[in-house]
Formats: sequence, structure tokens, C-alpha cells
Amino acid sequence: QVQLRESGGGLVQAGASLRLSCVASDDIFSDYRMGWFRQPPGKGREFVARISSSGDSTDYSESVKGRFTISRDNAKRTLYLQMNSVKLEDTAVYYCNAGPRRSGNLILPENVWGQGTQVTVSS
Repeated sequence: QVQLRESGGGLVQAGASLRLSCVASDDIFSDYRMGWFRQPPGKGREFVARISSSGDSTDYSESVKGRFTISRDNAKRTLYLQMNSVKLEDTAVYYCNAGPRRSGNLILPENVWGQGTQVTVSS
């Protein structure tokens, strides 16, 4: 399984932009569907965005659609989340997720999480 490490979190003012990164430990990164999830204070983990292994298909939660952009660079084994026009309610720990993984004609039900990076939006 791949290992994931997020970075880029921090304190940002409402309306500003921030970019999160998630670096994978192995070139098999390109075989994984990747996603971002977040966990606001006192709440459960929720879906933010996902991207196909090739990068040609993306999906977003309604709460971030039009403000956040997910992308990936398979050559750099890196997943990104560009966060624009951030709101107070975007405050959360953001997690990178990998899975499932393509292996030939198979789809393997792997599910790998990073350690998370804190994003705090201030007014």
C-alpha cells in the first residue's frame, strides 16, 4: 500500500486561498483514485472531492463546488487541493485518501489515509 503525507494547512483569513498537497510514497500512486476528506471540529469526517487515477474525472461536494479544485500530478506522486474563497465553515482537519486501486483488470478495495493537515479559517 502507498503511504500518504499531507502538507499546506494553516491559518488563513476568510476569502483567501490555500493549496494543500499530498505526496505519496510510491509510483503506484497513479493506480489509485484519490480524494480529499475533512473533519470539522466536533463533527464526523466528510467527503470534499475525488479524482480518478488518470485525472480526467473529478467530483465535489456541494459545499465546495466552484471554490475548490482537486488535481494530481502522477509524475510527482502528488495530489492537490486548491482552496479559493475559503469560508469559516471550511475549518477542519483535511485528509488525503487513496483507494480503490487498479491492478491490471482488477479493482482492489484499498483504502489508505494520510495523517491530516489542519486548516483554520479566521474572520
